[in-house]
Amino acid sequence: MPKMKTNSGAKKRFSLTGTGKIKRKHAYKSHILTKKETKQKRNLTHAGLVHKSDENRVKVLLGLK
Repeated sequence: MPKMKTNSGAKKRFSLTGTGKIKRKHAYKSHILTKKETKQKRNLTHAGLVHKSDENRVKVLLGLK
């Protein structure tokens, strides 16, 4: 049976931490930044973690399950 392909979009958006959690970036940080407050832009800079209920879905896209 052939190997499963990794989803290319997910490959670019998510990365694994050392403990096996999935790291992600925040949305709303790419364009139309002039109307957003500095505080909002600063808080969107920090990476977040994928919620526990979504982890299995992302792991399937990454080919980890």
